[in-house]
Amino acid sequence: MTRTLLLFLGSWLLFWSAPSSSRAQNEDFFTKEWGVSVGMSQPLDDTNPSLLSHPGISFGGTVRWIYNPRLALRTSLNIHTIGGNTTGLKDFYPTSPSAVGTQTLNHTYRGTLLDLSAVYEIHFLPYGFHRGYLGYRRLVPYLQLGLGAAYGSESGSVTPIVPIGVGLKYKIRPRLNLALDWSMRFGLSDQWDGLEAPHALKSDFFRNKDHIGLLQLTLTYDFSPRCPTCNKAE
Repeated sequence: MTRTLLLFLGSWLLFWSAPSSSRAQNEDFFTKEWGVSVGMSQPLDDTNPSLLSHPGISFGGTVRWIYNPRLALRTSLNIHTIGGNTTGLKDFYPTSPSAVGTQTLNHTYRGTLLDLSAVYEIHFLPYGFHRGYLGYRRLVPYLQLGLGAAYGSESGSVTPIVPIGVGLKYKIRPRLNLALDWSMRFGLSDQWDGLEAPHALKSDFFRNKDHIGLLQLTLTYDFSPRCPTCNKAE
């Protein structure tokens, strides 16, 4: 009797501790996500010497194309509030590039920045709800790298941007995802703040250009199953 009981308990423990291949086989695979983002914008320009000088707010929408558990392409349209002023800056800005004297420039601006970007998200671990024999993880870190364009209300022009960032992604439910990421949008314009080369110095590539940092929380929902038989009833 004791031997039978031990054999039963051993078999039961082995069953529940083994990788859940049945759950992995029932994993729902989707090719797209859509959702919304909210967060904080951090302009870095001639009036903002640090990312926390004059933080603003950011919100937008996003769509992800999921290629596999380690790679996704995220497209997003965001709007950010930006602003700043030259009051109290250690750097000296003359009233005009050709001005002579000690009088400093008094410049304040408030505006918005609209950006459209497409970034690849590279997961350090395979992303999925059920771990199974494939080793999917519900919480994964990732890198972001891509291209985009931004429109500044102060400059009234569109300029290319290069987004680079890092983040954490968590699968709340099989079709619900939460991501927290921080990224920099490196701009090729020096006009987002309404000032262009206040020292009358030429700028090359990212040097002396206007940039913006973003801390965003994004909630997305999976749709578009990979194949008709993937969406099985539980």
